[in-house]
Amino acid sequence: MTGIDAPTLWQVTYTVAGVAVASAAAGLLCVRLLARRSLATLLFVVAAVVIVSSMAGVGVIAYKMMISVDDRNVVLAVVVIAGLAGFAVALLVGHRVTAASRVLLTAVRNVGSVGYYEPPQSHLPAEFATLSDELALAHEKLAESHTRERALEASRRELVAWVSHDLRTPLAGLRAMAEALEDGVVVDFETVTTYHTQIRREADRLSAMIDDLFELARIHAGALRLSRRLVGLDDLVAEALASTEPLARAKGVRLRGSSVRGLPVLVDADEFGRALRNLVTNAIRHTPSEGMVEVQGDLHRGMACVSVVDACGGIPPEALPRVFDVAFRAETARTPGPDNNAGLGLSIARGIVEAHAGQIAVQNIARGCQFVIRLPLAQTAPQHTAPIAQPGYAQAG
Repeated sequence: MTGIDAPTLWQVTYTVAGVAVASAAAGLLCVRLLARRSLATLLFVVAAVVIVSSMAGVGVIAYKMMISVDDRNVVLAVVVIAGLAGFAVALLVGHRVTAASRVLLTAVRNVGSVGYYEPPQSHLPAEFATLSDELALAHEKLAESHTRERALEASRRELVAWVSHDLRTPLAGLRAMAEALEDGVVVDFETVTTYHTQIRREADRLSAMIDDLFELARIHAGALRLSRRLVGLDDLVAEALASTEPLARAKGVRLRGSSVRGLPVLVDADEFGRALRNLVTNAIRHTPSEGMVEVQGDLHRGMACVSVVDACGGIPPEALPRVFDVAFRAETARTPGPDNNAGLGLSIARGIVEAHAGQIAVQNIARGCQFVIRLPLAQTAPQHTAPIAQPGYAQAG
């Protein structure tokens, strides 16, 4: 036959399309029923759907177009051969996919015994190779998280030990003085007044320690809420110097500060001021009498920087990475005194600075340590650098 009329062509088209839709529906049903089987089985189903659809379509065409039996047999033979080739390819691909999945599964199961994920050495299909890379990355992040969690837990245990010690000492003193007053052992006015003063000081110390514990708990819990506003860096430095000047004067430490005028930073003034005061207070406490603590606010590489330099004599290099850890005290370099707190000030300072998207670091210098805070600028408009001096400051000459 040399041609086919339009009605027959449309009829053949509709019939073949119907057969294809029916075969596809049957294939989707099989895929749904076999959803929990291996990929090789699903690929076999796909190949079967293609072959059945092709053979049905050939049968419809042969019947509608009334081609000869020999031609029909030839076409069917070609379809069958192509189908067998498709089945063979589907089985090979399915076997490769199954083998790759087993290799990947073995690598995942080995994590429990070797302690880390080792990517398979065999060549994997692109999807499985990507999955293996993501598994390796996820395991690396989990390992880092686990390491941080263990370090945090160790810090918590150390904190409990330090706080228990630092609470027990003043509480014992408070109890002894209260019992002496209660029992009438101390009756002279001067001693009673001394006891009252000491009780108030110890109560203030305990109150400050509890405040630090609450602040640290908020930082670790991610509950620190910042009310940011534009503040001049020189104002922050001046406030830190003013609030720590009495401690410096009492200890005989010279205190000096300067900052770039008109250098705005977007910070929570109360929280950031607390972090800066912690650094200056820490520097004063570990600087010997007649030593000097210098606070400098400046602009460096597009960031606002505040440095606090003390004369503590330095920290052992092996202890530097732990300076900001909870309850850290480098006692080999810094002699703790009766005014020391529970060692939370630097940890709180780091938490506050990092909450402001800033950075804090420490390094040894010639006469002591230098703590540096770096903060993003709200805008770059520095004018000039001038010393910050107000009445009552302990200034270096």
